[in-house]
Parts: sequence; C-alpha cells; structure tokens
Amino acid sequence: MTADGMLAEAGLPSDMIKKVKEFRTKYDCDDEDRIPSPDHIYYGPEVWKRAVAALLSGENLLLTGPKATGKNVLADCLAFVFGRPQWNVSFHANVDAAYLIGTDTYDGQKVVFRPGPVYECAMHGGFGVLDEINMAKNEAMAVLHSTLDFRRIIDVPGYERIHVSPAARFIGTMNYGYAGTRELNEALVSRFAVLRMPLIEKADLKKLIDASYPAINADIESQFIELFYELQDKASHSEVSERSVDLRGMLDALKLVRNGLSLGEALRMTIADKSFDTYEEQLIHDVIKARIPEELTSKEVFG
Repeated sequence: MTADGMLAEAGLPSDMIKKVKEFRTKYDCDDEDRIPSPDHIYYGPEVWKRAVAALLSGENLLLTGPKATGKNVLADCLAFVFGRPQWNVSFHANVDAAYLIGTDTYDGQKVVFRPGPVYECAMHGGFGVLDEINMAKNEAMAVLHSTLDFRRIIDVPGYERIHVSPAARFIGTMNYGYAGTRELNEALVSRFAVLRMPLIEKADLKKLIDASYPAINADIESQFIELFYELQDKASHSEVSERSVDLRGMLDALKLVRNGLSLGEALRMTIADKSFDTYEEQLIHDVIKARIPEELTSKEVFG
C-alpha cells in the first residue's frame, strides 16, 4: 500500500490529507531506507485524525493505553504517511543520556562523537519512537526537555549545540501496570500531546484480518474475533493476565496455520503458552478450545 493509499484508508478528512501531502513535499527525506513499511494499517479514524492533527501542529505525541491497542502500529503508520525516517528507542534501566544523545568513541585513530538515536532523529528530521517511555530513568529523560519543548535544541557536552529539524517529531508509547514502569513526571508529560488509545473495534479488527488474510473463512473469522474480545474481557476482570490479550499473537497464529499448523496448535504457541502459570495456561487453552476446533487446518481456515 502506498502512503496516499493508507491516508485514504485511514478515513481522514480531505483537507487533512492535503496537509500531510504538503508536509511530505516540503521536507525532503535524506534516508529513505529508514522510512518504515508497516505490515498492517491502524484502523480507527478518530485516532488517526487526532494523531495527524497533533503532528501537523508541531506537537510530539504520547500514545497511552492498555496492551493490544496498536500503539506501535500507529507510530509506524504515521512515519510512513508523513514520509519520515524513523528511529526507535526501547527504554530499559540501562538507557542513559549518552545512549540517547551520543557519546565519545575511538575509531582506531582518534576520539570521535558517535551520535545516538535522538541526535540522529533531530538532525535528519525523523520521527523518533520512544517505546515504553515510562520505563525510562528520569535522569535519562531530563536531557530531552529542551529537545521536546519550544526550544528544539540539543546541547552536546564538548561539542556544538544543534537545532532540531522542523520536520522532526517524537512519539512516546506507554502501557500501564507493567513491571518496571513508573509515573511520568509533569515536566515531561507537558511536552507531549496525549492520545489515549482505545481497544480496537470489532469492525476494525475484521478489516485488519481481511487485509492480511482475504481468503479466511467468514465463520472462523467471526469466532476468532470473538475469542480476542473474550480474552480481553477475562483480563479486564483479572481472571487471566493481559499476556493473553495479544493481538499480534492472534495474527501470528493465522500465519502459522498458513504454514502447516492446525489452528489449535498455532493459538497454543502464540497465546496460551505465553502464560507461564500452569493454571492460567490451561484456562486460556480451554477458552480457545470452546470457541475454535483445535484440528482446523489451513485448507479449512482459508478455503
């Protein structure tokens, strides 16, 4: 799918689509290999409209919400339709300021500056995805304050001050309740426009499956969709953990079926066995078995 095709599929107003195209024309891309090619499109016109409006306004975007709401899919799609190279930072305890901005390194002859992903994104006018931003140490994120606010500068100790490209945007993603996460401080949150991601609607989930597997049997697809929402409902009532609410895993199961596994075997590998609690694993397996016959093969699933 082309960028223009994705914009049309997203259901955006025509004037907003025009502005995105003007943005692409205005800002050349000097690293086209870094423009993502999403495997899936994000479905949800209201979310698209809010996200695009924020980015067109020069805002950075913070995507929040529970698991399986498509935060990373949307981030990839936004970089794709805006035609911007993308840099990804997955936060963990060892990510520090030097990793984000850059550090000195020895090239075999002399000490040189090795730029980090935030520096590269700022210089090349990219879209920087700050994944699981609420796992970052506060001292690491503090160096980004002047990058993310109206100053749009980066001071590199011992080197020059650089100005962030007007095409650059930063998109943070965060889930609630994961081990190692923390509350974001007020100073950081104030530098983002916050978009709370809803759980995908049934009609949009059907579009997503149809786009990837147009030959899927309609009755099986219907039960497949109901399975996803049943697991989500059980997770919301703490009957099972959120590990079972894995939209990526559901789609991967269909991929495994296409390559020779039965649907029951595939769902066990991509959903049930991701729980390492024996009781929960069996409960999830029973939910799957009650809805979808385990022995269904590729020929029966896809016709």
